[in-house]
Amino acid sequence: MTDSPKPGRSPRKVIITCAVTGSIHTPSMSPHLPVTPEQISDAAIGAAEAGAAIIHLHARNPVTGVPDQSVEAYTNILPVIKQRTDAVLNITTGGSTTMTTEERLAPALTYRPEVASLNMGSMNFGLFPMLARMTGFKHDWERDYLEGSKHRIFKNTFEDIEMILTRCADNGTRFEVECYDIGHLYTCAHFADRGLIKPPFFIQSVFGILGGIGQHPEDVMHMKRTADRLFGDDYQWSVIGAGKGQTQIALQSVMLGGNVRVGLEDSLWLRKGRMAESNAEQVAAARRMIEDLGLEVATPDEAREMLKLKGGHDVNF
Repeated sequence: MTDSPKPGRSPRKVIITCAVTGSIHTPSMSPHLPVTPEQISDAAIGAAEAGAAIIHLHARNPVTGVPDQSVEAYTNILPVIKQRTDAVLNITTGGSTTMTTEERLAPALTYRPEVASLNMGSMNFGLFPMLARMTGFKHDWERDYLEGSKHRIFKNTFEDIEMILTRCADNGTRFEVECYDIGHLYTCAHFADRGLIKPPFFIQSVFGILGGIGQHPEDVMHMKRTADRLFGDDYQWSVIGAGKGQTQIALQSVMLGGNVRVGLEDSLWLRKGRMAESNAEQVAAARRMIEDLGLEVATPDEAREMLKLKGGHDVNF
């Protein structure tokens, strides 16, 4: 059951994160997937206006849509969004499974955002089942990219994680700690015990990637129980439901006291049989769900307070 407010108490605040493009889906999968800097910026601004407190960002080649983690790729994205919204901007260090750790880290290291994502373990990351639903491709790279996930490892070793944490240590950047399985929670606890990640932790549990934990309600409960045991009151929990599980897992998280992430990075759908036409549509749906449960959506400044962020004035863009 939800933690409905008692008389005289304000409703709990729920953080909505929106991941507007990512590196999983390819342009042929949806005509609504943002690709160019203008499209990504507009998608981010629309999501913020719809109620997202945090915008999770990847960049792409504007012609082919291939994931692009060069520092230059963000030049016409970050300042545009910052000028038009107060949302917290979160730069990926996950990038794409085809990139080196150094490539993935470069934008966050350069731009010193309030938040950056950080993956907590190496894993199989199977995108190839999506090939069965494809009838054609706009770009040559797409088929090989999906097919190649059969043999690629998404590399996030202890050395990689420590390198990202230590090189960003002086930037004041906090991390959206992405945990695709139970062991990733223990890896986060390891780095917390060493003082390399400091509370409050922002734990983003990811459900439904082939190679990680599944989407059964018991999987979600297992993640939450384990995180509660490891981190107590020192963390904010959020969830990602990949594909069709996005809404159900978001609802379960809110019911369990957590936060939610939506966006076309994670799912191309608004509901069964209806493709999302924008990131803002998914954010608006999440907002309605949260408010229908008697809770409130956190503003960017409320999210900053909940996560103890340094503020948008102290970034390099």
